[in-house]
Amino acid sequence: MDPRISVSLDRAAERSRRHIDAPHRADALGLLLGRTTAPTPMAFVRYPPCLSVVLSGRKRSGDDGAPQQEWGSERFFITPVDLPMIAGVVELGAHDDFVSMNWRLDPAIVAEVAAQLPRPSRTGPPATLGTMTVDLADAIDRLVALLDAPEEVPVLAPLLSRELVLRLLQSDQAPRLLAAAEQAHAELVGAVAERLGADLAAPWTADALAAAVGSSAATLTRRFREVTGLTPMRYLKRLRLGEARRRMLVLGDTAAQAGAAVGYVSASHFSRDYRGAYGVSPAADASAMRERMHAG
Repeated sequence: MDPRISVSLDRAAERSRRHIDAPHRADALGLLLGRTTAPTPMAFVRYPPCLSVVLSGRKRSGDDGAPQQEWGSERFFITPVDLPMIAGVVELGAHDDFVSMNWRLDPAIVAEVAAQLPRPSRTGPPATLGTMTVDLADAIDRLVALLDAPEEVPVLAPLLSRELVLRLLQSDQAPRLLAAAEQAHAELVGAVAERLGADLAAPWTADALAAAVGSSAATLTRRFREVTGLTPMRYLKRLRLGEARRRMLVLGDTAAQAGAAVGYVSASHFSRDYRGAYGVSPAADASAMRERMHAG
């Protein structure tokens, strides 16, 4: 990794540590800062549309049989639409902590900036993780620096927001960001995500889902993959497993009850998918979660 990237993101990490207890300042910049001083188990999280950057330490993401990816400040992650993920902190940084930031993506700004740039030739979906660049890291550093200068936020934050989008559109993640900015793509993917979230337990198939939103299965799958990097059915699996985990922890459901509540007909199928995502059986995971909550 270019040492200039390390310098920029190290500065951003240090500022984030100083302001981690002042979320109102971060929120004014569209930032959500995170910090932990210990590794964490793999867990289900919902990412809103955002740019996700690791400033210190390393994390792992991946599920349902796909190879898990470990990454730190040399990579970044874009979620152009609401996206379920399974992730955990695996390594602390030089200051014995893990520091991250999520920056809210504004579709209107993405469309505005994209309209002023030449359209790249269309290629297949990019890799799940983007490669951090010197210019992107520098823009992130200057955005986080506004935490120390709130009086400058009204003037500089709008400019830096557009620069950040520009740097993302100059990165290897441009195809995903552009796909999400296209109205037809965004409306279709948004309609699918809304239907799945509203009725997780329905016996969805790719054909049934496509018919529900007035598309063909091939078109739906292609557009969904361009925006999210997932097929609609993998997206559904992540939602189901995350909700099942919540039901076991919050509602006290058994594994069988939780699996059935989110649409699994077969308990063994649910257990197999759950173990593939979280690395343990549903019952063992629920028991460990409750023990951690009791201890903490």
